[in-house]
Amino acid sequence: MPPAASAIPAADEADAVATPTAAPAEPRRKRQPRYHVVLWNDENHTYEYVIAMLKQLFGHPPERGFTLAKEVDRQGKAIVLTTTKEHAELKRDQIHAFGADVRLARSKGAMSASIEAE
Repeated sequence: MPPAASAIPAADEADAVATPTAAPAEPRRKRQPRYHVVLWNDENHTYEYVIAMLKQLFGHPPERGFTLAKEVDRQGKAIVLTTTKEHAELKRDQIHAFGADVRLARSKGAMSASIEAE
């Protein structure tokens, strides 16, 4: 009968098992720069239009939409979202494509929006 295998590892094996290897350090993730989506005031869109647009495009509840509509009206502009550049560009383009305010005959198109670095 062959000799029984030893349950104790040899010294070389024990050192290899007991010495943990250092895990590679995870690279620090850089945060993408943030951009504001800025909605600009005009006299060709109603509060109802702004509230509906902000709800449809950004998911803002009517109360938040009304607050932003007042800010646009009084300040001339309002930041409606802060996000990554690509997402901000998409949301700006969606505002531009939203169309005219059917409640006002003088409304010929969508509202103006821009993006700016945070």
